[in-house]
Amino acid sequence: MLNTGLWKSLTQPMMGVAFCSAINLAVSPVSLAQGQPVLPKLQPVIPTSKPVSPTRQRVIQPPLQVSPTAQQLDTNYTLGGGDRIRVNVFEVPEYTGEYQIPPGGAINLPLIGSVPVLGLTTEQAADEIARRYARYLKRPLISVNLLSPRPINVFVAGEVTRPGSYTLNLSGGAGDNPGVQYPTVLAALTTAQGVTLAADVSQVQVRRKIGRGGEQIVNLNLKDAVQTGQVGQDITLRDGDTIFVPTATNFNKAEARNLAAANFAANPTAPRTVAIIGEVNRPGSYVVSAAGGGEGAAAAAPGGGLPTVTRAIQLAGGITGQADIRNLKLRRPTRTGGEQTIDVNLWQLLQSGDIDQDIIVQDGDTLIIPTATDLTAAESTQLANTTLSPNTIQIGVVGEVKRPGATELKPNSSLNQALLAAGGFNDARASRGAVDLIRLNPDGSVTKRVVKINLADGINEETNPILRNNDVVVVSRNGAAKTGDSLGTIFAPFGLLRGFLSIFGL
Repeated sequence: MLNTGLWKSLTQPMMGVAFCSAINLAVSPVSLAQGQPVLPKLQPVIPTSKPVSPTRQRVIQPPLQVSPTAQQLDTNYTLGGGDRIRVNVFEVPEYTGEYQIPPGGAINLPLIGSVPVLGLTTEQAADEIARRYARYLKRPLISVNLLSPRPINVFVAGEVTRPGSYTLNLSGGAGDNPGVQYPTVLAALTTAQGVTLAADVSQVQVRRKIGRGGEQIVNLNLKDAVQTGQVGQDITLRDGDTIFVPTATNFNKAEARNLAAANFAANPTAPRTVAIIGEVNRPGSYVVSAAGGGEGAAAAAPGGGLPTVTRAIQLAGGITGQADIRNLKLRRPTRTGGEQTIDVNLWQLLQSGDIDQDIIVQDGDTLIIPTATDLTAAESTQLANTTLSPNTIQIGVVGEVKRPGATELKPNSSLNQALLAAGGFNDARASRGAVDLIRLNPDGSVTKRVVKINLADGINEETNPILRNNDVVVVSRNGAAKTGDSLGTIFAPFGLLRGFLSIFGL
């Protein structure tokens, strides 16, 4: 029972209003606490010079932002034309079936019709099909399984022997893992007949289409795969991938030789056409292979060897006596339309055994052997005994010598040696003061010079020059021989007439 006095107070207008206001003030904090609490004002924190104890300090770290790395290529399989899939609609077996995805990428399903699945993973395709079936089925459960993947079509470009589009077959699994094995980057490069010697295999690009219209690019360092065996660089390929092998900006001789030995490089035994110009005995274009020795030159080791610069020189008849083997130039065309220029120092190969200087040639290379400006007699003699020079050169010595005709000499032989090999001067008839040296130049022109003779001189350009292959030395007659030959020519008809008269008298 409510107190009668209190009831009378509440019935009075003014007292009722005051009492209700008091009750409202008492209840308000409780209602706020049950709803949205009132937050106290934060006072600013004034830093002090005293260090804060680590046990009492609260450090709030921002959330870690993980950005996707460009070196991680999306390995999810996306559906495309040629794939054979199975669509399972649980509890509705009449909607379950197998389908061959057409080139357009859309399959025709019962009740919902055409569903595009091109560029989708099997999970994404199942979600799309479930979304469409949701209009007709209550909580549809869909799964998509890949039964038979399509062949892998990739495009290989850049520094490979045969750029172009290739179809790579998938291999089946074995044992408890019957899945398929997708081809790798190295398999694609091998199918394109290997990378060229101008390639930069540390920056191989793989471009892959992602979803519907996207693209992902990843750089691979296949040099690490060769040197350290990191097979992680050899990623598996997907249909539509593009592999690009760039051209090396800086040619490294040692790395190029290691690359040539890799199984994804061009076949080292394949013949290649190389042009050789300059100071060789037979300039021209030659087919260089790994088998056989140089024609007309010192034969290579039996059983072949690599198609190198020295083998190409042997095919061209060897170097001449004026060759500058320190400053050879190898011009190499690239697949991108440019050209590499490689310096070759074969003198370093002969002196220190630097085998990297003997570069493996490539189809389309041009080897330029310049003329030496300063070549000592000792160096000429040393070069004559190497495989860079031919076994012999042929010199023609004609005129007043004891054995005129073709004479075979060692490379880098001098003029005096050619005269002695021809038996020396014809004592009664030869002009000993000077001879004519006739030379056929590589450009087809012919030069003739008079060389003063001193058999006691060593090798020098003035009196005892080094001869080249097919040089001709002409030894003229002396004055007495010329006079006698002239008189004999004048009186020869009279002697012949006397002979006829004698025969007629008989």
